[in-house]
Amino acid sequence: MTTAEERAARAWLVGNGLPDAPVSELLVARLAARRRARLADHVVLAAVIIVAAGAHAANFSAPARSSPDRPVLLMVLGAAAAGLLVSRLLIARWLAAADRRAGAALPRRAAHAVKPGWRVVLGLPHAVFGLATLGVAVVLALGAMTVEEPTVWQGGVILLVAVLGVGVGSAVQLRQLLTRPVVAEDEVSLTADVIMRVEDAREATAPAVLWSLPVVLPFGLAPAWWNAAAVAAVVLGVAALVLLHARTPGSLATARQAMIVQ
Repeated sequence: MTTAEERAARAWLVGNGLPDAPVSELLVARLAARRRARLADHVVLAAVIIVAAGAHAANFSAPARSSPDRPVLLMVLGAAAAGLLVSRLLIARWLAAADRRAGAALPRRAAHAVKPGWRVVLGLPHAVFGLATLGVAVVLALGAMTVEEPTVWQGGVILLVAVLGVGVGSAVQLRQLLTRPVVAEDEVSLTADVIMRVEDAREATAPAVLWSLPVVLPFGLAPAWWNAAAVAAVVLGVAALVLLHARTPGSLATARQAMIVQ
């Protein structure tokens, strides 16, 4: 392990209420993999938004050619959305493989008496928020499909497919989190494993992609009422997310509750 990785692992332990826990090579490896995965996820999302903004800017800068160019614009936006979904699935698979490699190197394995279920790993409030965010995105897609303008209708169809793809992808990631083997060698790493599962579950259901997809696809092409609804959905979603984090226990409290139950 490098000095920077060791410091980052120590900071993670302190931040999660485990200041006296030792920094192991297992913890360092797993945290380093998660940092790389989240950085890649953020970079991909930023790249998709930049591509979408550039495509919209190119379209609006040439109003005389806007109508014939709209199918090309829609293809670019659809490809960007598809690339975002595929990249998220690939990043999740890479992270799972990194955990498997870390677990295979352990001389002995610790395990939970009872595997934490979705109520522990994700929690009902976060599940409700995730489903509500997905539902709002579906409603926005259906709203775009009610517009008679062909380009907007097609954008709504692509948005609906992309949103449902995000929902399926999140469900697959949650299933993997609930079924994958525990990567731990003692009680401390067992607690850390639960904390990471909680963090991974909340990351898998984070609303950033569902908030971004309407901006990537029909936004700017759709009528003003649809654009206003998309912005309002993000603003209200941010307020609900802040309230959710303020009212629900953190990862450490959730992990300790799971350990007590066992």
